[in-house]
Amino acid sequence: MTEKGPGASYTIGRMRERSGVAPLILPRQDHPISRKNISRNALKVMYRLHSAGYKAHLVGGSVRDLMLGRRPKDYDVGTDARPNEVRRLFGNSRVIGRRFRLVHVYFHDGEVVEVSTFRRGAEPAAAVEEGEPERDVLITSDNLWGSPREDAFRRDFTINALFYDVADFSVVDYTGGIPDLQSRLVRAIGDPDVRFREDPVRMLRACEFAGRLGFGIEAATQEAIHRHRRDLERASPARLTEEIAQLLRCGHAGAAMQWMLELGMMEVLLPEAYAMVSAAERGLGDFGQIPPSIDALVGEERQLSDTVLVGALLLPQVLLRRYDVEALDQRPLTRAAVEALVRETASGFFQRFPASNAKALQVVQALTGFWRLCEPRWKLPDRLRYTRRPHFEDSLLLLELLVRATGEGEETLEQWRAAALRRGAAPADEEEETAAARAGRRRRRRRRR
Repeated sequence: MTEKGPGASYTIGRMRERSGVAPLILPRQDHPISRKNISRNALKVMYRLHSAGYKAHLVGGSVRDLMLGRRPKDYDVGTDARPNEVRRLFGNSRVIGRRFRLVHVYFHDGEVVEVSTFRRGAEPAAAVEEGEPERDVLITSDNLWGSPREDAFRRDFTINALFYDVADFSVVDYTGGIPDLQSRLVRAIGDPDVRFREDPVRMLRACEFAGRLGFGIEAATQEAIHRHRRDLERASPARLTEEIAQLLRCGHAGAAMQWMLELGMMEVLLPEAYAMVSAAERGLGDFGQIPPSIDALVGEERQLSDTVLVGALLLPQVLLRRYDVEALDQRPLTRAAVEALVRETASGFFQRFPASNAKALQVVQALTGFWRLCEPRWKLPDRLRYTRRPHFEDSLLLLELLVRATGEGEETLEQWRAAALRRGAAPADEEEETAAARAGRRRRRRRRR
């Protein structure tokens, strides 16, 4: 069956779900997943569930990644056992969550295998007559137990709804995920308009999967994202914060954020990052290279704190605002004015994504420290002393990101790197040098008095 319009994927999905069409089952010889590529701990969990008489499937992104020849970052198991039944089988586990109760099984090597009970989706929303306001279908509870088929159809995208059955080592596809893997497409399951209204965070996840996997987004899914992008304002700030951090650390943030930009999500969700686009249009620097620069650091296995990631998102808008203020006043901003500007810019972000006062202060200090690093005429003792500031490493990473993105400021970056290396190589000598410099300044002040 071929698609002939924006609603085609919904029609096909509903026909498969309601007609009871048999799933596509790939026996072991017809798919690439081998048990040697699956975590031993995940296999232990599935075997114990199976031995106890329960269904046990590897589910979600781990099956998708194994089908693509990738190494999953974690393993999720689906079962028909209820959370308390799973808890009784595993002494090294605990039940977590309220909206979505599941079980975490802990192992000595630090791995955590997540076990969830098969669920069914919420009842489909009734059709809305023309001119009638849309009904609120936002999901607030998701503990309706169901069958594997129902669990597959409540998931977000077809490529995330594949099951690996440990009973016979087959891959089971209820939703058309295998053809979409072959076509390299991210496609919403069911009616994309309803699915994104149920959970707006799915729109962000679509962009992340497309960017991380190098996939396209199916046309009807794209159109629904564009229509419902404003629903992101209704999503849980905590979940959005988690998804944004995951997107930035996936190693393909540049491609994912490009999808967000093309689908109109950037202006809604991250207007501070949208400043990257306006900066390039005004010829003020290619700040759009900041996300690919983050990807480069992730590829080098550099550790990026949440402070650096948020600071990188805010940096373009802070740079633009400073440029505009200085162009208007015809003079450079003072340090106090820069800090006030940084605080004002950061406050808008943290109103949408609440964080503790301590975390917000860390971001402000890192961005303000970035400006201090860019100031000219630093003397060596002062540089050495500044490298001991708690926010110095974060500020230096922000400077490195900007240098990688724009190609400017390499000399300044190297000077600060050299100071940091010297501090680490000979701390005792530096302490004596800076202490002597401070004593000299005190003596000079006394003589002037």
